Amino acid sequence: MVTGGCDRVVRLWTRFVTTRPVATLLGHLTTVLDVAIYQPVGQIFSYSRDAELRVWDISSHHCLKTVCLQFPCQQPGRIPEHGNFPLLLVSPPLSEPSHLVVGCKDYLALLSLAETRRGGGGLLTDEGREPEPNIGSGPALSCALYNSALRQVVTGHADSSVSLWDIESGRRRLQILNAHGEEELTCMALDSSHRRLITGARNGTIKVWNLLNGLNLHKLEPVTNSEVTGLTCLHDNQLLAVGWSQRIAQYDIAAAKDLYVRADMSWKSSSVHKSDILAVCQCSALGVVATASHDGEVIIWRLETQGPVLHLHGPTQRGVVPPVDSLLFLQHRASIRKLRNRGVLVSSQVGGLCFWSITGQTHIYGQFYAPEQPGERVLSLSSDQPKNTILVSGDTTGWLQIWDICHFALDIQHEPVCERPPLLQCWKAHERALVSVEVLEVADRLFVLTASADGSAGLWTVDGDHVGSFGQEVMWNITEPATYQR
Repeated sequence: MVTGGCDRVVRLWTRFVTTRPVATLLGHLTTVLDVAIYQPVGQIFSYSRDAELRVWDISSHHCLKTVCLQFPCQQPGRIPEHGNFPLLLVSPPLSEPSHLVVGCKDYLALLSLAETRRGGGGLLTDEGREPEPNIGSGPALSCALYNSALRQVVTGHADSSVSLWDIESGRRRLQILNAHGEEELTCMALDSSHRRLITGARNGTIKVWNLLNGLNLHKLEPVTNSEVTGLTCLHDNQLLAVGWSQRIAQYDIAAAKDLYVRADMSWKSSSVHKSDILAVCQCSALGVVATASHDGEVIIWRLETQGPVLHLHGPTQRGVVPPVDSLLFLQHRASIRKLRNRGVLVSSQVGGLCFWSITGQTHIYGQFYAPEQPGERVLSLSSDQPKNTILVSGDTTGWLQIWDICHFALDIQHEPVCERPPLLQCWKAHERALVSVEVLEVADRLFVLTASADGSAGLWTVDGDHVGSFGQEVMWNITEPATYQR
């Protein structure tokens, strides 16, 4: 006999010894609501209030698998509602596999049970939960971001899948498959509430998703069938999209109720960019948006007028202006009156980082080459917010650099500073190109999120310690450095 209760312990009993249990199984963090015995393989199922299902071996008393079920009715930080007996073991009379049914409020989860020999392990497959990925061998990542409201990392993959990961443990919480059919996912952004995810694809489609349950809320009207390269959501949930259309499209997703949302082409962007737009970044303190194109031109747009106010051109190489791979506004500098006319916008062109002033006397305040090897590019930039004391760059060889920019590009002078700022840390984070880097703060500590074309996403301390890779078998506890992979 198996029992579970409010003390979060699962106990095994026999009829021969009634004074004490023959085994106690520890691991649940909340009240155990229901238990079941799966006799064909000698396993025990236990289910707790936090929607965690554990599979135990009845002989060795070891936990074989832990499955965190994600029901659409769940709210982050809240215990979901359950009935009195949420587990039901269904064993059909024919040779079909048995199933475990789990109920939560108005939803049911169906889990298929494979019948193999006792102690074989791996006997549970969740039809609503994908198997854990093989680290570094999955589809290439195209983008990643951190959602501070839900404390989750979102990764976008070339196979059009999206995964949500718990930042505190590295465990996957949700996966969206075929988000854009067979089209490669190219970019992502969060809305101002951080409850919705916007994704863009190579075929020009844009979709809005509910991050709590993975439902597709809206499909946005494509401007063309060409690639979407950048998305940014303004504070009033007005979404801006750029790409190979060479134009800026705006979508009102603030109070959209219909599935399909039409594009607003009111921005004065027709024939302004002469080449494909590759990057977009906004600065609310200055009320501007920056876009950059393949021909190396950076254009500053005023949000109020929806028109261009400034055209910037970087240094040429052999008579040609290289394309701009990434843009980053240093928001802290832009918010301080005496600093906003210094180097507040960083652009990346074939590995060279330029710090631009976009108010007052507009010119390059500083520039330097960031990658570890010559001839490489920097595809992603990030800085700590709101202080802007460090700049993180990720290059096409998988190397990550952390620069001290506390005093870089702040002095008023006619010629740009060409010396590198102090390099605080540098390490090889991945085997292939870094497509996304982001500085994030968790539990009053700074970490760096990395995503690579090698198919893996990792979490690091700013000192270079490897916390772990998302999807690895052994989970970490972000507040306990002893659990880091290092």
